[in-house]
Amino acid sequence: MAKLLSSLVGGQLAGFVLVLARVAPLFIVAPLFSAKVIPARVKGIIAVGISIGLTPIAMQGQHVPGSVIPLAELVIEGILTGLGFAFSIAVLFAAIDSASAFVDVISGFSFGGVIDPMNGGQSGVFAQFYSVVGVVIFLVIGGDAWLLRGIARTFQLVPLTSGPRIDSLVGGAEQVFSTVFGSALEIVAPVLLAMLITDVAFGVVSRVVPQLNVFAVGFPTKVVVSLLLVGATIPFAAHWISGQLSSSVGAALEALHVA
Repeated sequence: MAKLLSSLVGGQLAGFVLVLARVAPLFIVAPLFSAKVIPARVKGIIAVGISIGLTPIAMQGQHVPGSVIPLAELVIEGILTGLGFAFSIAVLFAAIDSASAFVDVISGFSFGGVIDPMNGGQSGVFAQFYSVVGVVIFLVIGGDAWLLRGIARTFQLVPLTSGPRIDSLVGGAEQVFSTVFGSALEIVAPVLLAMLITDVAFGVVSRVVPQLNVFAVGFPTKVVVSLLLVGATIPFAAHWISGQLSSSVGAALEALHVA
């Protein structure tokens, strides 16, 4: 088996397998690449194509072992490296999903949950809206190119025949995960503040005019206010996503160190 692997295309096949192990997590965790609207067969074809293109770059100056056990260890390390990078970027969309969930709950749109075509789960109206807007902004600012350049950069930080430091990888993942809640509040802070002011205003009105049916009037009012505020804050959300994407890629690469 060792002779077979070392003889096939001068070891390029083994290198391709290692590159594919690092690229594959993008199509499991990373935003857009892991979307359920993309068929699994298409994801596989794209992953193989990207791996073929990156293999000559990753193989420069590297000697891939021909033995099965060392090669299997390198495959596992490559998967961990790819997962660490993809997870740091996926946190960005996790923050967007959390922000949209806040708006859905406080505006009342959570009662009308429907199937989200991006992730296949049930979500509110604003959750779907922010999900689609996030994907569109991600494509417009070249987020897919950011991810591909980032995964190519990982082969310089963590060579193909080396593995990442587990403590650094876990610490980086923990650090980016801890920012989800704060990032979600940054996105929808104006909307949440406006909803809070609206609730306080209706609370005062219910005390002054007890005959007024606050629930009948308040629900459509909150819907209108939330729609206006979400529409007005979309440009700021787009700017936030653009800046956060670059910092997320930088944080992901910074967390990768050779063991």
